[in-house]
Amino acid sequence: MTTKTDLLQRWYDEVWVHGNLDAIDKFFVPDLVATGIVPEMQMGRDDFQDLVVAFRAHVGEIDVRLPKTVEHDDWLAAFLHVHTTRADNGAPIEVTGQVMARFEGDQIVEAYNQFDFVSLFEQLGQLPEDTIPICMTGQQLEWA
Repeated sequence: MTTKTDLLQRWYDEVWVHGNLDAIDKFFVPDLVATGIVPEMQMGRDDFQDLVVAFRAHVGEIDVRLPKTVEHDDWLAAFLHVHTTRADNGAPIEVTGQVMARFEGDQIVEAYNQFDFVSLFEQLGQLPEDTIPICMTGQQLEWA
C-alpha cells in the first residue's frame, strides 16, 4: 500500500529533483492553492512551475529527504531536508522546510508550507551570513 509519505516523496523526486513540471498535475488537484511557500502568497499550478524553474536555476543536483513524517487520516505532516549545491561554484547547500498536506486518494488537495529561504539565500551568497542574528540586533542589512 502506498502511504502519503511515499506520495509526497514522489512529488519531490519527480517535480523538484527531476524537474518534471508535467507531474504537478499528477500530484495536485487542478484547483489546489498552496500557502506558506512565499509568505502572504497563495500558489497554484502555474506558480509552482515558475518556482521550480527558478529554484533549479540556482542549484545543482537536488536530493530531498523526509526524515520525519506524521500521517493522520487524510493528513501528512513532514519535515524536509534538501541537499544540493550552488550552480555557480558547487558549494554544498542544506536547507530545511515543513509541509502539511491533506490528500484525497493519491492527490494533494490542501498544502501548507514553510521553507527556510533566508538560509538558502545566505548559502547562495545573496544574503549575508548570519542574516537573522544581524537583524535581531536591530541593525539593517547593508547591500554591496
